[in-house]
Amino acid sequence: MAQRGKFVKPQNRQISSARVVAGKKISPNFVRVTIAGDELSSVSPMGFDQWFRMFVPQQGQRTLRLPTSASGFWYAQYKLMAKDLRPVVRNYTIRDFRAAGAGMFGDTTEIDIDFASHGDLGPASAWARTATAGDEVAILDEGLIYNPTPGAEWQLLVGDESALPAMAGIMNSARRDLRAEVFIEIPDADDAQDVRVGDGVNVHWLIRGDATARPGALALHTVMEAELPAGPSYTFVAGESGLATALRRHLVSDRGVPKSDIAFTGYWRHGHASY
Repeated sequence: MAQRGKFVKPQNRQISSARVVAGKKISPNFVRVTIAGDELSSVSPMGFDQWFRMFVPQQGQRTLRLPTSASGFWYAQYKLMAKDLRPVVRNYTIRDFRAAGAGMFGDTTEIDIDFASHGDLGPASAWARTATAGDEVAILDEGLIYNPTPGAEWQLLVGDESALPAMAGIMNSARRDLRAEVFIEIPDADDAQDVRVGDGVNVHWLIRGDATARPGALALHTVMEAELPAGPSYTFVAGESGLATALRRHLVSDRGVPKSDIAFTGYWRHGHASY
């Protein structure tokens, strides 16, 4: 029997150029940017938490310079570029994918990207706030981190606002008979988004409120105190790195969950301009 891979990789992978066609603030702490272009047709929509590496110009750059390789060598090429010529590279999730001919802004493939704003804005979040139609961008598809363990009877999904696009994608793509407990910490009640879920999914919106509180702390405390279902499970936790690592430690040490049944990803680190 073939060993189950940890992640789900895309079949085709290339650095695809595109341009911004729209950008708008969709809630107090989220900006949605739509990109479009013929080369985006190389991306095969996989749903769930499909993520990609995004290349945008540094502030003040007029031209977006890109690596030519989409294999593992792209990063080596990137590091060889002069620091003042390198693009900004950050990881984001496909919030929505519209194939060529089904778009809202033209005839080419479109991808919506949701950006969570933080007080210590990094270069990608700052770019999203000021992105205008025509701005250059490129993406490199990386596939899925979400890859449920066979035999899992229920799922635990936990994240802060940076993980909301992934959480929404997972819930919108999941089977209607999924059993899951979902905990999403957001800064403001108006940041909650509509998601499609079946009767077996309980979505808990956790409102942080306090702008000085460490992101993810409320989600961590709530899940540690929660009465969770029994039986084999699969956990997906993402967001601020402290949340991801501390919750994994709790599940393994205090609840006896096998490490192999937990996918944890630190999207960012509080106090660092990583976005």
